[in-house]
Amino acid sequence: MAGLRVVLAEDNALLRRGLAALLTEHDDVASVVETGDLDELLAAVARERPDAVLTDIRMPPTHTDEGIRAAATFRATAPGLGVVVLSQHADADGALSLVAGGSRGRGYLLKERVSDVDQLVAALSAVRRGESVIDPHVVDALMQHRMRFEGPVARLTAREREVLGLIATGASNSAIAARLHVTSRAVEKHINSIFSKLDLPEGEALHRRVSAVLLYLAESGAAGMDPRPVRR
Repeated sequence: MAGLRVVLAEDNALLRRGLAALLTEHDDVASVVETGDLDELLAAVARERPDAVLTDIRMPPTHTDEGIRAAATFRATAPGLGVVVLSQHADADGALSLVAGGSRGRGYLLKERVSDVDQLVAALSAVRRGESVIDPHVVDALMQHRMRFEGPVARLTAREREVLGLIATGASNSAIAARLHVTSRAVEKHINSIFSKLDLPEGEALHRRVSAVLLYLAESGAAGMDPRPVRR
């Protein structure tokens, strides 16, 4: 396979030139084109048709998510292009946004990796082949993100979540049965299953219902809700 043709996007001139020098000296890299903002990056990719892009996640004009936005644009304008995004921090939201349209040909590395040019070139080569490369620290952040947003309520079936949502409105068992066109006995079975999956202790039914609703509201993002079960 021919040497990598890379477009580099980094607004810090000193870091950009240092990265370009490191990459250019590597045996597996054929050329490096430097850019300093989103518009320059988009223009360079359209002009140069590189094998891979190495881009900072934040650049002018807004210094927010230009690298992620560029990667999304390239899915349509340069579908075979590999993109490695560099970030100062292990940002789970940024990594999820990068792979929202698919992880093929996408990489997300922390900037601390740039000192290891072999690792950096290996990542660029991998995304060129259509593989994905995610920094281990970012993987840890993604796992913590998942644990935070997939709590006990995620164990419920779609019907059980529907029942719990109706309980949260204050609906009685009979009202829920009428709403869902099922028997009251079926509603009772769903509620017992909800209590079991949410690990709510045996006790007064009202208190278990309140605990279940608090969990539901907390995981639905209701402000000020305490996700811990009510224990009496």
